Amino acid sequence: MGIEINKDNYQQVVVEDPTPTVVDFWGPKCVRCIELMPRMEEIAEENKDKMRLIKVDTTGNRRLCMGLRLMSLPAFLFYRGGEEVGRISGNELSEDDLRHAVDSFLAGEEIK
Repeated sequence: MGIEINKDNYQQVVVEDPTPTVVDFWGPKCVRCIELMPRMEEIAEENKDKMRLIKVDTTGNRRLCMGLRLMSLPAFLFYRGGEEVGRISGNELSEDDLRHAVDSFLAGEEIK
């Protein structure tokens, strides 16, 4: 579920595509990332006609993460029309936080 991308195709796949997109930044040693991944995939599947999910393994993409100023994992960036419109991150994220953020994103509201 979701598309794996890296620093070489991020611009093309995320920024240059107008499709509403949630980018899931995760790492294999990030326990919370692994715990939330199936839930985010489930939410994306429920909304597949409205958005897409892109996953980025931060292990091989440190430069990309630094360029995006990601300071903690898990991190979810929300893009509409190629523009970042919000982000949520941190080890304290819950499944409810994911649901609320995606619902807000799809409704065109501020993501908190």
